[in-house]
Amino acid sequence: MPRTTTDPMTTDPTAQAASVPWEELVTTALLGTDRRPLPHGGSTPGDGPAALLDAAALHTVRRRAGLLPAAPAARPEPAAEDPRPPLPEAARQRLAQLLADRAAPSGGGRRGAAPDLTELIPQWLATANRQGFRAPAALLPPLLDAARARTDLRPQALAFAGPRGLWLASLNPEWKFALRGAASGSVRPDTDDPEAVRRLWEEGLFAERVALLDAVRAKDPAAALALLTTTWSTERAEDRLMFLDSLRAGLCAGDEEFLEQGLSDRSRNVRATAAELLSALPSSALAGRMAARAASCVNPDRTGDAASIAVEAPHECDAGMQRDGVVAQPPAGRGERSWWLGQLVEATPLDVWQEQFGGRTAEEIVALPVADDWAAELHAAWCRAAVRQHHPHWARALLGAPATPPANGPGAGSIADRSKLLAALPPAERALWVSEFIAAHGLSEAFQLLGVCAVPWSGPLGAAVIDALDIARDGGSYPWSFSGVMGLAERCLDPAEADRLDVLTTTQDETEGTSPGAGGYWSEAFQRLVSTLRLRAAMEAELAGPGRDRGGRTRLTVPERP
Repeated sequence: MPRTTTDPMTTDPTAQAASVPWEELVTTALLGTDRRPLPHGGSTPGDGPAALLDAAALHTVRRRAGLLPAAPAARPEPAAEDPRPPLPEAARQRLAQLLADRAAPSGGGRRGAAPDLTELIPQWLATANRQGFRAPAALLPPLLDAARARTDLRPQALAFAGPRGLWLASLNPEWKFALRGAASGSVRPDTDDPEAVRRLWEEGLFAERVALLDAVRAKDPAAALALLTTTWSTERAEDRLMFLDSLRAGLCAGDEEFLEQGLSDRSRNVRATAAELLSALPSSALAGRMAARAASCVNPDRTGDAASIAVEAPHECDAGMQRDGVVAQPPAGRGERSWWLGQLVEATPLDVWQEQFGGRTAEEIVALPVADDWAAELHAAWCRAAVRQHHPHWARALLGAPATPPANGPGAGSIADRSKLLAALPPAERALWVSEFIAAHGLSEAFQLLGVCAVPWSGPLGAAVIDALDIARDGGSYPWSFSGVMGLAERCLDPAEADRLDVLTTTQDETEGTSPGAGGYWSEAFQRLVSTLRLRAAMEAELAGPGRDRGGRTRLTVPERP
């Protein structure tokens, strides 16, 4: 009797399943072996998943074993030279520590007394860029990873990474975000070379074109406007909006004719932006039209004995108003007439009102009573106008005295409005106003106001925050009620305040009425604040390096006399 041999492929279910094309295996894996069994996938339903995985493993080995070597790719071009000086060694080690801490897993729970290093990365990068250092090549990967995870780091991180960082980002798809903003770090053509400017404007990527327009605008606003007009009619609506936004820098009367044409643009957003920019030009025709409309609605009330303001809101939103940027449809919950009135007043040059009210100052106008409960709407529109026009006199009048409770203030009723108005004041005056507000009202409503103050905080502002924190500690509450302000203090207080805060790091004895354990928590919070301030001081000293002061200037060493 002749011997017969059995092919293992016909008896081994896994081997039989391995003969199924790879695409079939993928489809079965997606649908499940219950819904799409493998051919020869096993004698029982339970064998299907195991046979599928075994077959996939066999396929993988076969595909790898049969892979032919590919032709070698061309070597990438080397990165452009970065002429900036290298970091001092101490600063390089500090950056490595900051980036390593960012990647470390969070332990959760209490923060403890140790500084939060991840919150110091933005300040470190800003200081390094201000000093003009280049990023160490070995730290570019973790730096780009940090920028990928935190969008707030990207501008400073990409500026610090420089051309090497952009070169490296082009080789890793996970860092493609850097290429979208590559124009900010790439080499721009000489703006004095018209041919190079024209070529990049017509052929460059969108980010490169925006950066080019900004560069030309900073040097010659009229030339930037002329460049924009050459392709304006062919640009996409979203691109026109971005280009139009570039005109905010150096906005002048020479832009008016172009912006007037923008009022007839096909895109509603472009029309609205053009109207906003025109309203920021007090001498523009649009500002004059808006002033005439607003003056017909808001007038001195001459019917009574005392001076007051009479308001007659518009009864319709005609085509001319809509062309000038007035949105006809109000949001939910707003009346049409009050909505239209607010837009007219917001777009009116604020200096018009002094003439309208007989030469009264902004403070006197804001203090006048307003008839028929229109005060809130009128004052809110004046607040928006002061913010848009960066008008310090009106911002000062609408803010009122810092000690006045927000609900009883002359103009701005909310903390959000006050924070926007503060941005129109000079930094020193802004810090002084906030310090007096904190001294009068404490920290419960100060977080937004502190956010608009220049860093590091001025002496009076820092002292007001420290005193308010000390008062809060004595009140017996827990420190996490003020965690937002404490976090700002860690990043914004002058590091020189650390020694003054040492006395607050001790644990106070608990008294009747205080929250259990609050003293220990406050001590821990102040220890963290002090250690963070001292770490910031060390970071600044490391980045200053030998032979430089904290501002990055070279120190002149005067030799001692023999």
